[in-house]
Parts: sequence; structure tokens; C-alpha cells
Amino acid sequence: MVWLMLTICVLLYPLVSAVSEDLLFVNYHIHITSDVPSDLPPGIPSLRVHCKSGDRDIGEKELFQHEDYTWDTKIDLFRTTLFFCNIWWEGKQQTIVAFKALRDEHRCRKHHNSCLWSVRDDGIYFSNDNSYWYNAYPW
Repeated sequence: MVWLMLTICVLLYPLVSAVSEDLLFVNYHIHITSDVPSDLPPGIPSLRVHCKSGDRDIGEKELFQHEDYTWDTKIDLFRTTLFFCNIWWEGKQQTIVAFKALRDEHRCRKHHNSCLWSVRDDGIYFSNDNSYWYNAYPW
């Protein structure tokens, strides 16, 4: 009986913790912005991004300079929400974890519940306040 109660507590802890902070009801905004230099003629996109989770494909999009690729998500009951993106630019390719519930549920609440990503010529940068950026995924 003690093991059963302990198991139930361990399984329910993430739910109780998230509900107590209303984290399951927060709508998170993920933004990926093309900040790569472009020497291509006008009207030719220079960056490709394809984002998805295990059960949701956001789709592939070609971005022009300073264009934004964005979507919204909520955290699931067990806090396992995860989105990853493949990004291609000038023969380079990088896969990033754009949103991970346990990592981002608190850090992305600082700036309007947004996770901000900027693709630059030396890598993919992250910010949670739109002021300080760090290179999370170098090329």
C-alpha cells in the first residue's frame, strides 16, 4: 500500500506542480527570425526552416531576411511538450530544440511567454527577453 501511494505521488507531482502555477494554461509563442545576411536578389528567400513535434508538424517555410516563423503551443499534462526545428542556410544545417516544456516553461515567460530565436551567420541565438542573446547552436 505504501508503494502504491508513493508511486501515485511521484506520477502526480508534475501535474500538481504545473497546475499550481497555471503552467498548463499558458500559451507559449515560439519565434524564429531570419537575421542572416542575404546577398541574394530581392524576392529570393535565403533560409529554410522546418519545425515539428512528435504529433504536430508546423511545416517548412522559406524565410526572407528579418522574416519571422512563429507558432503557439501549450504544455501537455505530463510536461513533455517538445518542438524541434531543422534549419538550412547556405549549405549549413542545424537541428535545434525550439521548445522543451521542462526547460522553457519558466524561462520563456519573461517576455510575453515567448521563446525567441534568431538565425545569424555564426549560429542560432536564443533570448527570453529580446535584449540579451546567446549563441545556443553555432553552425
